Amino acid sequence: MISKKNIMEKKELSILVVGAGAIGGITAALLKKDGYNVEIVCKYSDYARLIGSEGLEVDGVCGNIKVALKAYSSANDVKEKKDLILHATKATDMTASAMQLLPLLEEGGYVVSMQNGICEDELGEIFGKEKIIGCVTGWGGTMLSQGRLEMTSTGDFIIGYLNKSPDDFLYRIAGIMSSVVPAKVSENIMGHLYSKLIVNACITSLGAICGLYLGRMLSFRKVRNIFIEIIREAVTVADKMGIAIEVFGGKLDFKKFVEGDTFIDNLRRHLTIMVIGYKYRRLKSSSLQSLERGNITEVDYFNGYVASNGEKLGIPVPVNKAIVGMIHEIEKGTRKITFENFSEPVFDRFDG
Repeated sequence: MISKKNIMEKKELSILVVGAGAIGGITAALLKKDGYNVEIVCKYSDYARLIGSEGLEVDGVCGNIKVALKAYSSANDVKEKKDLILHATKATDMTASAMQLLPLLEEGGYVVSMQNGICEDELGEIFGKEKIIGCVTGWGGTMLSQGRLEMTSTGDFIIGYLNKSPDDFLYRIAGIMSSVVPAKVSENIMGHLYSKLIVNACITSLGAICGLYLGRMLSFRKVRNIFIEIIREAVTVADKMGIAIEVFGGKLDFKKFVEGDTFIDNLRRHLTIMVIGYKYRRLKSSSLQSLERGNITEVDYFNGYVASNGEKLGIPVPVNKAIVGMIHEIEKGTRKITFENFSEPVFDRFDG
């Protein structure tokens, strides 16, 4: 039974979802369905009109719902300040969007960063780190067409403050976000974010370079060696930054993964990667899909985060740095997507 107090809370707390793609759109629709006071900002005026009149339709593992909600094509059109901003744009659109949102945040409000990669540092520079809630999105969705979205897999949210311990308000936000999927609160959100970053830096970025599905890509020993080195560099940088990397999916401990230099240790690493490749053999890199659509990728927030922080700290990270450079060249049209990219001199030491 929903209490009067819960009904009042849902009406009183003002929420703005920014980004009407799969994650943002599904989140906004399910929050609205549960009675929250939620509005949405999308990129295009025709899409905003559609959401306001016909609504967002969501299918998939969450069932079928259709809800209309107030939508804007620009944050500049939003008139009232918000208690909670769920920021779900692409990382590449994040900074410009955040600058528009700055005047809209209530004095006691928070911004939840729902981007792929680690964007919390940049958002913290705009809003103040104390206003940012980091978020790992552990479920999947896709946009079928404007207004039609599909939740493709279940999972969870993990949320946490960047520089303080969880409090009652954070648990309140977790309760709100649990209208979408279960939301967990963490005292080490950077560790969770970094863990997911490593996965993207390996799987998403390597797939963008060569154009292969994951299973085929990881069948090559050289690629698996590069995969291992990406993780090794990332772990070294995290240690220097003081980030305690969380175990990914409750199973993959990256620090333990790169420990040891014996034949058995290396065999263990390769077998683990081959199992991942087989299990997700039909997975196509999201960055590869972006490149095929003529869009830029989020590599600066995956391998680029490792490379830039490695450079600041004086830690050599040649593999992550090379991957960032290659993907930027592909974005500019000066390099092709091909397996031959792994023949670059920077990768020669991984032939064995």
